[in-house]
Amino acid sequence: MNQIEEMGAALKKAQRTLETVSTEQKNQALCAIAAHLEANTEAILAANAKDMAAGREKGMSDSLLDRLLLTKERIAGFADGVRQVADLPDPVGQIIESWQTKAGLRIEKVRVPIGVIGMIYEARPNVTVDSAALALKSGNAVMLRGSASALQSNKTITAVMKEALTKTAVPADCIALLEDVTHEGAEQMMHLTEYLDVLIPRGGAGLIANVVQNAKVPVIETGVGNCHIFVDESAKPDMAVSLVLNAKTQRPSVCNAAETLLIAKGYPEKEELLQSLADAGVTLHGDEAVRALFPSALPAGERDYAEEYLSLDMCVKIVADLQEATSHIERYGTGHTELIVTENSENAAYFMKHVDAACVNHNASTRFTDGEMFGFGAEIGISTQKTHARGPLGLKELTIYKYLVHGGGQIRE
Repeated sequence: MNQIEEMGAALKKAQRTLETVSTEQKNQALCAIAAHLEANTEAILAANAKDMAAGREKGMSDSLLDRLLLTKERIAGFADGVRQVADLPDPVGQIIESWQTKAGLRIEKVRVPIGVIGMIYEARPNVTVDSAALALKSGNAVMLRGSASALQSNKTITAVMKEALTKTAVPADCIALLEDVTHEGAEQMMHLTEYLDVLIPRGGAGLIANVVQNAKVPVIETGVGNCHIFVDESAKPDMAVSLVLNAKTQRPSVCNAAETLLIAKGYPEKEELLQSLADAGVTLHGDEAVRALFPSALPAGERDYAEEYLSLDMCVKIVADLQEATSHIERYGTGHTELIVTENSENAAYFMKHVDAACVNHNASTRFTDGEMFGFGAEIGISTQKTHARGPLGLKELTIYKYLVHGGGQIRE
Protein backbone atom coordinates (compact mmCIF):
# COMPACT_ATOMS: atom_id res chain seq x y z
CA MET A 1 0.00 0.00 0.00
CA ASN A 2 1.52 3.33 -1.09
CA GLN A 3 1.21 6.68 0.70
CA ILE A 4 -1.92 7.81 -1.15
CA GLU A 5 -3.66 4.49 -0.52
CA GLU A 6 -2.74 4.72 3.17
CA MET A 7 -4.25 8.20 3.26
CA GLY A 8 -7.40 6.91 1.59
CA ALA A 9 -7.71 4.03 4.05
CA ALA A 10 -7.30 6.40 7.02
CA LEU A 11 -9.98 8.71 5.59
CA LYS A 12 -12.40 5.84 5.08
CA LYS A 13 -11.89 4.67 8.67
CA ALA A 14 -12.29 8.19 10.05
CA GLN A 15 -15.47 8.73 8.04
CA ARG A 16 -17.06 5.69 9.67
CA THR A 17 -16.39 7.29 13.04
CA LEU A 18 -17.70 10.64 11.84
CA GLU A 19 -21.05 9.01 11.01
CA THR A 20 -21.52 8.34 14.74
CA VAL A 21 -20.85 11.97 15.75
CA SER A 22 -23.88 14.07 16.69
CA THR A 23 -24.89 17.29 14.96
CA GLU A 24 -23.98 19.27 18.09
CA GLN A 25 -20.52 17.71 18.16
CA LYS A 26 -19.98 18.49 14.47
CA ASN A 27 -21.01 22.09 15.06
CA GLN A 28 -18.63 22.38 18.00
CA ALA A 29 -15.83 21.06 15.81
CA LEU A 30 -16.60 23.60 13.08
CA CYS A 31 -16.60 26.45 15.60
CA ALA A 32 -13.25 25.21 16.87
CA ILE A 33 -11.88 25.29 13.30
CA ALA A 34 -13.16 28.85 12.80
CA ALA A 35 -11.57 30.07 16.03
CA HIS A 36 -8.28 28.32 15.25
CA LEU A 37 -8.13 29.86 11.78
CA GLU A 38 -8.51 33.32 13.30
CA ALA A 39 -5.94 32.60 16.00
CA ASN A 40 -3.41 31.47 13.40
CA THR A 41 -3.97 34.26 10.89
CA GLU A 42 -0.34 35.42 10.94
CA ALA A 43 1.01 31.91 10.28
CA ILE A 44 -1.41 31.46 7.38
CA LEU A 45 -0.46 34.86 5.91
CA ALA A 46 3.24 34.02 6.20
CA ALA A 47 2.74 30.78 4.29
CA ASN A 48 0.62 32.56 1.68
CA ALA A 49 3.33 35.19 1.21
CA LYS A 50 5.72 32.41 0.13
CA ASP A 51 3.19 31.15 -2.42
CA MET A 52 2.56 34.68 -3.72
CA ALA A 53 6.28 35.37 -4.11
CA ALA A 54 6.78 32.11 -5.99
CA GLY A 55 3.75 32.85 -8.18
CA ARG A 56 5.03 36.28 -9.16
CA GLU A 57 8.46 34.84 -9.92
CA LYS A 58 6.89 32.26 -12.23
CA GLY A 59 4.81 34.91 -14.00
CA MET A 60 1.41 33.80 -12.72
CA SER A 61 -1.45 35.81 -14.21
CA ASP A 62 -3.13 38.59 -12.24
CA SER A 63 -6.39 36.62 -12.09
CA LEU A 64 -4.67 33.59 -10.54
CA LEU A 65 -2.70 35.77 -8.14
CA ASP A 66 -5.96 37.33 -7.00
CA ARG A 67 -7.40 33.88 -6.32
CA LEU A 68 -4.27 32.86 -4.45
CA LEU A 69 -3.95 35.98 -2.31
CA LEU A 70 -4.96 35.82 1.36
CA THR A 71 -5.53 38.82 3.60
CA LYS A 72 -6.69 39.21 7.19
CA GLU A 73 -10.12 40.07 5.85
CA ARG A 74 -10.28 36.97 3.65
CA ILE A 75 -9.21 34.68 6.49
CA ALA A 76 -11.82 36.30 8.73
CA GLY A 77 -14.29 35.58 5.92
CA PHE A 78 -13.21 31.92 5.92
CA ALA A 79 -13.93 31.70 9.64
CA ASP A 80 -17.32 33.39 9.24
CA GLY A 81 -18.19 30.95 6.47
CA VAL A 82 -17.32 27.97 8.69
CA ARG A 83 -19.55 29.34 11.44
CA GLN A 84 -22.36 29.82 8.92
CA VAL A 85 -22.04 26.14 7.97
CA ALA A 86 -22.23 25.24 11.67
CA ASP A 87 -25.48 27.23 11.95
CA LEU A 88 -27.13 25.43 9.04
CA PRO A 89 -29.45 22.44 9.51
CA ASP A 90 -27.71 19.07 9.39
CA PRO A 91 -28.95 17.22 6.29
CA VAL A 92 -27.80 13.79 7.50
CA GLY A 93 -30.72 11.64 8.61
CA GLN A 94 -33.38 13.86 7.04
CA ILE A 95 -36.31 11.87 5.64
CA ILE A 96 -36.73 13.04 2.05
CA GLU A 97 -39.98 11.14 1.57
CA SER A 98 -41.80 8.12 2.95
CA TRP A 99 -44.69 5.92 1.86
CA GLN A 100 -46.55 2.68 2.47
CA THR A 101 -46.63 -0.05 -0.20
CA LYS A 102 -49.47 -2.42 -1.05
CA ALA A 103 -47.52 -5.16 0.72
CA GLY A 104 -47.59 -3.14 3.92
CA LEU A 105 -43.94 -2.10 3.81
CA ARG A 106 -43.07 1.34 5.18
CA ILE A 107 -40.28 2.85 3.07
CA GLU A 108 -38.25 5.92 3.99
CA LYS A 109 -35.83 7.71 1.70
CA VAL A 110 -33.17 9.15 4.03
CA ARG A 111 -30.18 11.44 3.47
CA VAL A 112 -26.77 9.92 4.21
CA PRO A 113 -23.18 11.09 3.58
CA ILE A 114 -21.56 10.26 0.27
CA GLY A 115 -18.51 8.94 2.14
CA VAL A 116 -15.02 10.09 1.20
CA ILE A 117 -14.82 13.06 -1.18
CA GLY A 118 -11.74 13.90 -3.22
CA MET A 119 -11.08 17.53 -4.19
CA ILE A 120 -8.61 18.48 -6.96
CA TYR A 121 -8.36 22.24 -7.31
CA GLU A 122 -6.16 25.13 -8.36
CA ALA A 123 -4.79 28.26 -6.68
CA ARG A 124 -7.63 29.02 -4.25
CA PRO A 125 -6.81 28.35 -0.58
CA ASN A 126 -10.41 29.19 0.38
CA VAL A 127 -11.43 25.91 -1.27
CA THR A 128 -9.38 24.09 1.39
CA VAL A 129 -11.49 25.60 4.16
CA ASP A 130 -14.87 25.49 2.40
CA SER A 131 -14.43 21.87 1.34
CA ALA A 132 -13.44 20.72 4.82
CA ALA A 133 -16.29 22.58 6.54
CA LEU A 134 -19.00 21.36 4.18
CA ALA A 135 -17.64 17.82 4.11
CA LEU A 136 -17.50 17.50 7.89
CA LYS A 137 -20.97 18.95 8.50
CA SER A 138 -22.46 16.57 5.91
CA GLY A 139 -20.67 13.58 7.46
CA ASN A 140 -18.01 13.15 4.78
CA ALA A 141 -14.24 12.81 5.01
CA VAL A 142 -12.24 14.77 2.43
CA MET A 143 -8.96 14.30 0.57
CA LEU A 144 -7.66 17.69 -0.59
CA ARG A 145 -5.23 18.08 -3.48
CA GLY A 146 -4.52 21.72 -4.30
CA SER A 147 -2.04 23.03 -6.82
CA ALA A 148 1.70 23.51 -6.34
CA SER A 149 1.15 27.27 -6.45
CA ALA A 150 -0.83 27.19 -3.17
CA LEU A 151 1.01 24.36 -1.42
CA GLN A 152 2.42 26.36 1.51
CA SER A 153 -0.94 28.03 2.17
CA ASN A 154 -2.82 24.74 1.99
CA LYS A 155 -0.35 22.92 4.24
CA THR A 156 -0.67 25.54 6.95
CA ILE A 157 -4.46 25.84 6.70
CA THR A 158 -4.91 22.07 6.82
CA ALA A 159 -2.56 21.74 9.79
CA VAL A 160 -4.51 24.45 11.63
CA MET A 161 -7.84 22.75 10.98
CA LYS A 162 -6.59 19.31 11.98
CA GLU A 163 -5.09 20.71 15.17
CA ALA A 164 -8.45 22.28 16.02
CA LEU A 165 -10.17 18.90 15.59
CA THR A 166 -7.86 17.11 18.05
CA LYS A 167 -9.87 18.58 20.93
CA THR A 168 -13.28 17.65 19.47
CA ALA A 169 -15.32 14.51 18.83
CA VAL A 170 -14.62 14.73 15.08
CA PRO A 171 -11.55 12.67 14.06
CA ALA A 172 -8.72 14.85 12.74
CA ASP A 173 -8.11 12.16 10.10
CA CYS A 174 -11.35 13.21 8.39
CA ILE A 175 -9.27 15.87 6.62
CA ALA A 176 -6.16 15.00 4.60
CA LEU A 177 -4.01 17.09 2.28
CA LEU A 178 -2.22 15.31 -0.55
CA GLU A 179 1.08 17.19 -0.70
CA ASP A 180 2.19 15.32 -3.82
CA VAL A 181 1.28 17.96 -6.42
CA THR A 182 2.80 16.10 -9.38
CA HIS A 183 0.74 14.83 -12.30
CA GLU A 184 1.52 11.31 -11.11
CA GLY A 185 0.06 12.08 -7.69
CA ALA A 186 -3.13 13.45 -9.23
CA GLU A 187 -3.43 10.38 -11.46
CA GLN A 188 -3.11 8.04 -8.48
CA MET A 189 -5.81 10.00 -6.68
CA MET A 190 -8.11 9.81 -9.71
CA HIS A 191 -7.75 6.01 -9.67
CA LEU A 192 -8.40 5.58 -5.92
CA THR A 193 -11.71 3.77 -6.41
CA GLU A 194 -11.34 1.64 -3.27
CA TYR A 195 -11.30 4.66 -0.98
CA LEU A 196 -12.82 7.69 -2.76
CA ASP A 197 -16.56 7.73 -3.42
CA VAL A 198 -16.61 10.84 -5.60
CA LEU A 199 -14.13 13.30 -7.08
CA ILE A 200 -14.82 17.02 -7.53
CA PRO A 201 -12.43 19.04 -9.73
CA ARG A 202 -12.45 22.81 -9.31
CA GLY A 203 -10.39 25.11 -11.51
CA GLY A 204 -9.74 25.92 -15.14
CA ALA A 205 -11.04 24.11 -18.20
CA GLY A 206 -7.84 22.08 -18.61
CA LEU A 207 -7.90 20.72 -15.07
CA ILE A 208 -11.58 19.83 -15.21
CA ALA A 209 -11.27 18.13 -18.61
CA ASN A 210 -8.28 16.10 -17.41
CA VAL A 211 -10.18 14.80 -14.38
CA VAL A 212 -13.38 14.05 -16.32
CA GLN A 213 -11.47 12.18 -19.04
CA ASN A 214 -9.02 10.26 -16.86
CA ALA A 215 -10.65 9.59 -13.49
CA LYS A 216 -11.90 6.14 -12.57
CA VAL A 217 -13.60 7.56 -9.47
CA PRO A 218 -17.08 9.01 -10.23
CA VAL A 219 -16.84 12.76 -10.93
CA ILE A 220 -19.11 15.71 -10.16
CA GLU A 221 -18.00 18.19 -12.83
CA THR A 222 -17.70 21.83 -11.83
CA GLY A 223 -17.60 23.78 -15.05
CA VAL A 224 -15.99 26.92 -16.36
CA GLY A 225 -18.13 30.04 -16.47
CA ASN A 226 -18.69 31.63 -19.85
CA CYS A 227 -21.58 33.60 -18.36
CA HIS A 228 -23.76 35.82 -20.57
CA ILE A 229 -25.88 38.91 -19.99
CA PHE A 230 -28.68 39.68 -22.42
CA VAL A 231 -30.00 43.25 -22.30
CA ASP A 232 -33.29 43.40 -24.16
CA GLU A 233 -34.97 46.49 -25.60
CA SER A 234 -37.14 47.05 -22.50
CA ALA A 235 -34.30 47.05 -19.95
CA LYS A 236 -34.03 50.06 -17.67
CA PRO A 237 -30.77 51.80 -18.62
CA ASP A 238 -29.65 52.47 -15.04
CA MET A 239 -30.32 48.87 -14.06
CA ALA A 240 -28.56 47.54 -17.14
CA VAL A 241 -25.42 49.56 -16.40
CA SER A 242 -25.45 48.56 -12.74
CA LEU A 243 -25.91 44.85 -13.40
CA VAL A 244 -23.40 44.65 -16.25
CA LEU A 245 -20.72 46.53 -14.32
CA ASN A 246 -21.23 44.42 -11.20
CA ALA A 247 -21.21 41.14 -13.10
CA LYS A 248 -18.07 42.05 -15.04
CA THR A 249 -15.96 44.20 -12.73
CA GLN A 250 -16.81 43.37 -9.09
CA ARG A 251 -14.39 40.42 -9.20
CA PRO A 252 -13.51 39.49 -12.78
CA SER A 253 -11.24 36.54 -11.92
CA VAL A 254 -14.01 34.20 -10.74
CA CYS A 255 -16.26 31.80 -12.63
CA ASN A 256 -19.53 33.69 -11.99
CA ALA A 257 -18.22 36.91 -13.54
CA ALA A 258 -19.89 37.75 -16.85
CA GLU A 259 -17.80 37.26 -19.98
CA THR A 260 -20.20 38.05 -22.85
CA LEU A 261 -22.72 40.88 -23.23
CA LEU A 262 -25.55 40.44 -25.74
CA ILE A 263 -27.48 43.64 -26.51
CA ALA A 264 -30.80 43.68 -28.32
CA LYS A 265 -30.73 45.70 -31.54
CA GLY A 266 -33.71 47.69 -30.26
CA TYR A 267 -32.14 48.68 -26.95
CA PRO A 268 -31.88 52.49 -27.21
CA GLU A 269 -28.81 53.22 -25.06
CA LYS A 270 -26.22 50.83 -26.44
CA GLU A 271 -23.42 53.41 -26.69
CA GLU A 272 -23.92 54.60 -23.12
CA LEU A 273 -23.75 51.01 -21.85
CA LEU A 274 -20.55 50.33 -23.79
CA GLN A 275 -19.02 53.59 -22.58
CA SER A 276 -19.77 52.70 -18.96
CA LEU A 277 -17.78 49.49 -19.39
CA ALA A 278 -14.89 51.27 -21.04
CA ASP A 279 -14.89 53.90 -18.27
CA ALA A 280 -14.60 51.04 -15.74
CA GLY A 281 -11.44 49.81 -17.47
CA VAL A 282 -13.03 46.95 -19.43
CA THR A 283 -11.50 46.06 -22.81
CA LEU A 284 -14.34 45.39 -25.23
CA HIS A 285 -14.19 42.75 -27.96
CA GLY A 286 -17.05 43.37 -30.37
CA ASP A 287 -18.65 42.27 -33.63
CA GLU A 288 -18.96 44.66 -36.55
CA ALA A 289 -22.14 46.24 -35.20
CA VAL A 290 -20.46 46.94 -31.86
CA ARG A 291 -17.35 48.39 -33.49
CA ALA A 292 -19.50 50.66 -35.64
CA LEU A 293 -20.95 52.08 -32.42
CA PHE A 294 -17.73 51.93 -30.44
CA PRO A 295 -14.67 52.03 -32.74
CA SER A 296 -12.15 51.41 -29.94
CA ALA A 297 -13.52 47.88 -29.38
CA LEU A 298 -11.25 45.07 -30.52
CA PRO A 299 -12.58 42.71 -33.21
CA ALA A 300 -14.34 39.62 -31.80
CA GLY A 301 -14.54 36.20 -33.36
CA GLU A 302 -15.38 32.61 -32.52
CA ARG A 303 -12.63 32.37 -29.92
CA ASP A 304 -13.97 35.42 -28.06
CA TYR A 305 -17.51 34.06 -27.99
CA ALA A 306 -16.25 30.93 -26.23
CA GLU A 307 -13.69 32.65 -23.98
CA GLU A 308 -13.69 32.64 -20.18
CA TYR A 309 -11.49 35.74 -19.87
CA LEU A 310 -11.29 35.94 -16.05
CA SER A 311 -10.06 39.49 -16.56
CA LEU A 312 -11.34 42.97 -17.42
CA ASP A 313 -12.19 41.87 -20.96
CA MET A 314 -15.68 41.36 -22.30
CA CYS A 315 -17.09 40.11 -25.58
CA VAL A 316 -20.04 42.14 -26.89
CA LYS A 317 -22.49 41.25 -29.65
CA ILE A 318 -25.58 43.01 -31.00
CA VAL A 319 -28.40 40.49 -31.51
CA ALA A 320 -31.67 40.89 -33.37
CA ASP A 321 -33.93 39.62 -30.63
CA LEU A 322 -34.48 37.27 -27.69
CA GLN A 323 -34.39 34.19 -29.89
CA GLU A 324 -30.97 35.05 -31.32
CA ALA A 325 -29.69 35.70 -27.80
CA THR A 326 -30.85 32.33 -26.50
CA SER A 327 -29.44 30.59 -29.59
CA HIS A 328 -26.08 32.25 -29.03
CA ILE A 329 -26.07 31.14 -25.37
CA GLU A 330 -27.03 27.61 -26.37
CA ARG A 331 -24.02 27.46 -28.70
CA TYR A 332 -21.38 29.11 -26.51
CA GLY A 333 -22.62 28.87 -22.93
CA THR A 334 -21.05 26.51 -20.43
CA GLY A 335 -24.18 25.86 -18.38
CA HIS A 336 -23.09 28.03 -15.46
CA THR A 337 -25.09 31.28 -15.07
CA GLU A 338 -27.03 33.33 -17.61
CA LEU A 339 -28.80 36.66 -17.03
CA ILE A 340 -31.55 38.57 -18.79
CA VAL A 341 -32.08 42.26 -18.03
CA THR A 342 -35.65 43.11 -19.00
CA GLU A 343 -38.90 44.70 -17.88
CA ASN A 344 -40.84 42.40 -20.19
CA SER A 345 -42.25 39.53 -18.12
CA GLU A 346 -42.91 37.38 -21.20
CA ASN A 347 -39.30 37.75 -22.35
CA ALA A 348 -38.08 36.91 -18.87
CA ALA A 349 -40.26 33.79 -18.73
CA TYR A 350 -39.11 32.66 -22.20
CA PHE A 351 -35.44 33.20 -21.31
CA MET A 352 -35.71 31.37 -17.99
CA LYS A 353 -37.54 28.44 -19.58
CA HIS A 354 -35.39 28.00 -22.69
CA VAL A 355 -31.87 28.76 -21.42
CA ASP A 356 -30.21 25.59 -20.14
CA ALA A 357 -27.88 26.50 -17.27
CA ALA A 358 -27.43 25.71 -13.60
CA CYS A 359 -28.60 29.24 -12.73
CA VAL A 360 -30.77 31.48 -14.90
CA ASN A 361 -31.21 35.02 -13.55
CA HIS A 362 -33.70 37.79 -14.20
CA ASN A 363 -32.50 41.27 -13.22
CA ALA A 364 -29.94 39.89 -10.74
CA SER A 365 -26.16 39.86 -11.17
CA THR A 366 -24.42 36.63 -12.18
CA ARG A 367 -22.16 37.19 -9.15
CA PHE A 368 -24.93 35.81 -6.93
CA THR A 369 -24.20 32.25 -8.11
CA ASP A 370 -22.28 31.42 -4.96
CA GLY A 371 -22.87 29.10 -2.04
CA GLU A 372 -22.72 31.86 0.55
CA MET A 373 -25.07 34.11 -1.44
CA PHE A 374 -27.51 31.19 -1.78
CA GLY A 375 -27.52 30.73 1.98
CA PHE A 376 -25.38 27.56 1.92
CA GLY A 377 -22.66 29.08 4.13
CA ALA A 378 -20.05 28.10 1.53
CA GLU A 379 -19.75 25.88 -1.51
CA ILE A 380 -17.51 23.03 -2.52
CA GLY A 381 -17.89 24.01 -6.17
CA ILE A 382 -20.50 24.94 -8.78
CA SER A 383 -21.71 21.97 -10.78
CA THR A 384 -22.64 22.53 -14.42
CA GLN A 385 -23.55 18.93 -15.18
CA LYS A 386 -26.84 17.12 -14.78
CA THR A 387 -26.38 14.74 -11.89
CA HIS A 388 -28.03 14.74 -8.47
CA ALA A 389 -26.30 18.09 -7.83
CA ARG A 390 -26.36 21.21 -10.01
CA GLY A 391 -25.27 24.77 -9.28
CA PRO A 392 -23.58 25.69 -5.97
CA LEU A 393 -22.77 22.51 -4.05
CA GLY A 394 -23.78 22.90 -0.42
CA LEU A 395 -24.56 20.45 2.37
CA LYS A 396 -27.51 18.67 0.77
CA GLU A 397 -25.59 18.23 -2.46
CA LEU A 398 -22.86 16.39 -0.52
CA THR A 399 -25.33 13.76 0.62
CA ILE A 400 -26.87 10.83 -1.18
CA TYR A 401 -29.75 8.74 0.08
CA LYS A 402 -30.63 5.23 1.05
CA TYR A 403 -33.98 3.50 1.47
CA LEU A 404 -34.99 2.17 4.86
CA VAL A 405 -37.57 -0.57 4.40
CA HIS A 406 -39.63 -1.51 7.47
CA GLY A 407 -41.72 -4.68 7.42
CA GLY A 408 -43.49 -7.11 9.65
CA GLY A 409 -42.30 -10.40 8.21
CA GLN A 410 -43.58 -9.92 4.65
CA ILE A 411 -42.27 -12.22 1.92
CA ARG A 412 -42.68 -11.76 -1.82
CA GLU A 413 -45.06 -14.18 -3.48
